[in-house]
Amino acid sequence: METTLLDRPRTTAHPPPLDWPTVADAFEVACLLRCMPLPAGPRGRHPGEPYRSTVEFNREDAALRMRQLLGRLGVPVEHEITVGGLRRRFELHRLRVPASGRAAYLTLLDSGWRQGRRELLGGLVPGASAARRVWRSRLATAAWRSALLAGGRHVRRHILGVRLTDRELAAVLVRGAALLEVPATLRPGAGCFVVSVADGADRNRILESASLNPAQTGEAS
Repeated sequence: METTLLDRPRTTAHPPPLDWPTVADAFEVACLLRCMPLPAGPRGRHPGEPYRSTVEFNREDAALRMRQLLGRLGVPVEHEITVGGLRRRFELHRLRVPASGRAAYLTLLDSGWRQGRRELLGGLVPGASAARRVWRSRLATAAWRSALLAGGRHVRRHILGVRLTDRELAAVLVRGAALLEVPATLRPGAGCFVVSVADGADRNRILESASLNPAQTGEAS
């Protein structure tokens, strides 16, 4: 009997590995989104779409950074600004990837997160190239920059910390801090995880590593 297409075993297609600059940018966008709490109700993250195509930031620098990164990745994005409040005015920045760019966007973020996470949590293999060592540090920096831009700040006199609901990102931050030669602690909070580093030299090293010149409204790096 002739074998039909339905009888043939399906092969799982894996996208090819991304180059280092693309991994770093896509990984940073994924981290930014993982810092954001999931909206309640049916608008929450769906199993088939781990990264939302619409996200709202209450900080302009976080929104501009994500817009800048998506521009470098060639992903179209729409940026809306809503102003609200009476006595205390605030801005809400909504970024939306149109339908035409969502497939590429989701593929990039999924691949970037998987590759970046694997590099940071998997450890450095013996004989790793100098380029790999450099880019692992850049991935660690990208994770912390995202957390400081979009995560919940948890600052006390003796620590610099961020509050996250994503357990995997919390683990990435702890490992990333170690790569930057800073010890970090992870502890559970009220419905979240708190990753922190000590004040003083450790705090300064994280802030200096994750520093970023003010993002421009254009797409230039």
